[in-house]
Amino acid sequence: MGACEHCFIKNENEFSTLVFEELETFTRSKTTLNIKKGENIVTEGHVMNGIYCLRSGKCKMSKLNTNGKSQIIKFLKQGNILGQRSVLSEEPAGLTITALEDMQVCFIPKSKVMQAIKENPAFSLQLMKNISHQLNQANASISMMAQKSVKERLADILLQLQTTFGVDSEGYIDVKLTREEIANAIGTATESAIRLLSNYKNEGLVDLKGRKIKIIDMDGLKHASEGYE
Repeated sequence: MGACEHCFIKNENEFSTLVFEELETFTRSKTTLNIKKGENIVTEGHVMNGIYCLRSGKCKMSKLNTNGKSQIIKFLKQGNILGQRSVLSEEPAGLTITALEDMQVCFIPKSKVMQAIKENPAFSLQLMKNISHQLNQANASISMMAQKSVKERLADILLQLQTTFGVDSEGYIDVKLTREEIANAIGTATESAIRLLSNYKNEGLVDLKGRKIKIIDMDGLKHASEGYE
């Protein structure tokens, strides 16, 4: 696999603050992994011995609730870094991260990450900024789940998915999710998610084609996410 110092992905994450020699160190120590759709990159409760850089593909972050159901917390794509919070806090992984499609990820050992943190203040600062940003996103997600109706949360998640993944050549959101995954992302039963998606289609807000979803009326969906009828 290509060297970190020449990889275009580094410009999309914290690695952009590393100098050439530090990137060379990562190249010599990293392991490139091919992850199949449905496989876990990280499993909740496991010790993190390094961080992962998503070279290609999409994945979901989920938390197992006390009732045994999985709550999807966030969706991630190529360029994201995983595991930095657990490495810095020396705590087990708090979430499970599962591939939504075949992926390629690079694993960098904890010792090399910690060395870069100690020697490169810009890298350390960027890590802290991104962890803080993730905390703000988590707070916003908690607020959404507590204050919004299921219908509003569905509109929210569809808007978030398009922002995160963009659209394909036909204008559909560029990620394929099961109805169960959509339900797990908004904290409702699968049947409710199916019914609400159908309602949005009948209202002319979205179009559905199998697992593919296209936002037809962006302003209308934004109004729906804010509780306007």
